Amino acid sequence: MKHQSIVIIGAGPAGLAIAGCLSHQGIDDYIIIESADEVGSSWRNHYDRLHLHTVKKWSHLPHLPFPQEYPVYVSREQVVDYLSSYAKHFAIKPRLSEEVKSVTRSDSGWNISTSKETFTADHVVVATGVNKVPKMPIWPGQDDYKGKITHSKYYKNPEPYLNQSVLVVGMGNTGAEVALDLANHDVDVHISVRSPISLVPRDLNGRPVQETAKILAKIPFGLGDWLGSQIRKVYFGNVEKYGLRISKMHPTVQLRETGKTPVIDLGTVDLIKKGKIKVHPDIKSFDTSGAVTIEGKSIPIDQVILSTGYKAAVESFMPSVQEILDKSDIPGTPIGEGNLSNAYFLGFDNYKVGGILGSIHTDSQLIAQEIIKKIRH
Repeated sequence: MKHQSIVIIGAGPAGLAIAGCLSHQGIDDYIIIESADEVGSSWRNHYDRLHLHTVKKWSHLPHLPFPQEYPVYVSREQVVDYLSSYAKHFAIKPRLSEEVKSVTRSDSGWNISTSKETFTADHVVVATGVNKVPKMPIWPGQDDYKGKITHSKYYKNPEPYLNQSVLVVGMGNTGAEVALDLANHDVDVHISVRSPISLVPRDLNGRPVQETAKILAKIPFGLGDWLGSQIRKVYFGNVEKYGLRISKMHPTVQLRETGKTPVIDLGTVDLIKKGKIKVHPDIKSFDTSGAVTIEGKSIPIDQVILSTGYKAAVESFMPSVQEILDKSDIPGTPIGEGNLSNAYFLGFDNYKVGGILGSIHTDSQLIAQEIIKKIRH
């Protein structure tokens, strides 16, 4: 059986970042396995209007900043170009169109079986990401509904929804932006919001709120959190009269304790206030013409877009990861120990204010240092 020193699974931002860190330190004895036919495949398939919600200076991968001419909030197309440039810069050449089927422990390290071959490895870095398998809830009466139900994973732009009524289920960042995109193109938009949400403006007085949050975090005794809450109350006003319930938990506390990202508002709230996006509570069921809320109200709808999140599903090919999965079923540590020694998990940390790319930047360097230390010892 063929043997590899380091195997990286996934050639998205996380997989490229760890490869870049290793290459930067002169370590090139690794392979990257990617099921898609290009690097950064998820970013290539995101919806058209997407931009990073975090500023570019804190969102690039290690050892190669975004180009200076890129805007503060980098577009989807620019991220794709950057990832391709990153791979070229560090001479990263993934094995494309090859799917990892299983990763299991053995006396010699890790046994890895792909769609093309089986081999062993000393170190395995799982970089398949948190957004792997769409969550598709099932409601009573759903089979009777005459319209189309799809997941936001497959949403690209408003064109297929023009002159129709559309229900977006879920108001996380994707749901809020999809609803905004549709409403800006005069689609009749409805959004179902099941739980209380945390709202944060992306910018305040022309300044990125991410920068303001870093300043407020330095204020002691929780005063920064309190001040941030007062600013948001003034900025958004009373949104509960429009059907939105605001979480009592501070956004940074919520992120740190639950991994649930605050909704970074790009204008959705304003269109809700103007009546261009109608807010509804949780969906109870469907009938032939549309959705029925928990309050019993029927909403005639032509199409439904589920912004209901994803499963990381690492356990589907690596059963031993079960022991470190957190309450969101994602790996709870970047560096495995015990039965998971020499296994590493990158791109799963949703608990930092800097966003997933910020976590990848930090954790990829941490993992690379650990691997290099073991190799050199």
